Amino acid sequence: MERRTFLFGALGTTAALALGVSLYRPELAVEEANDEEHRLLLKVLLPVLLDGALPEMASPRDLSINRTLNAISATLKVLPQGQREELFTLLDLLENRLGLLLLTGSMTPLLLRSHAELEFMLNDWRERSIELFQLAYLGLRELILASYYSCPEHWVSLNYAKPELPGITDKR
Repeated sequence: MERRTFLFGALGTTAALALGVSLYRPELAVEEANDEEHRLLLKVLLPVLLDGALPEMASPRDLSINRTLNAISATLKVLPQGQREELFTLLDLLENRLGLLLLTGSMTPLLLRSHAELEFMLNDWRERSIELFQLAYLGLRELILASYYSCPEHWVSLNYAKPELPGITDKR
């Protein structure tokens, strides 16, 4: 065997293995497992998309983030099947190195990126002329903002109060 043939064969095998490992994702039987799988990714994106809305102190900030993550999980359960699948596909791509390379131009996991790098990435998506990137940005933004402001404890920052309807009592 020639050295050149051996080197090209080894290079091709290595590339095929790297691509296969990157693309292989076993199917999860339970849909809730998908929510838990993406919880860490969403926890990284929350402070970027909710910049200025989250409390500054660590303990209330963590409580607010966890409450929002629970609200996101509840929101995902009531979304139409098609939208839910699109969001899960986007989140899967953001957790996959090959997907990251295609979407962001870098294979560095989002968990290892700084706040400024994540902000730049999302702003880049928002301002791109390719509609797919704009839809990805809007989908993440709307999911996170809707889930955050669906929690009554966050209504104060909007100066919003639940309407009082005569004859209807709140049974909380």
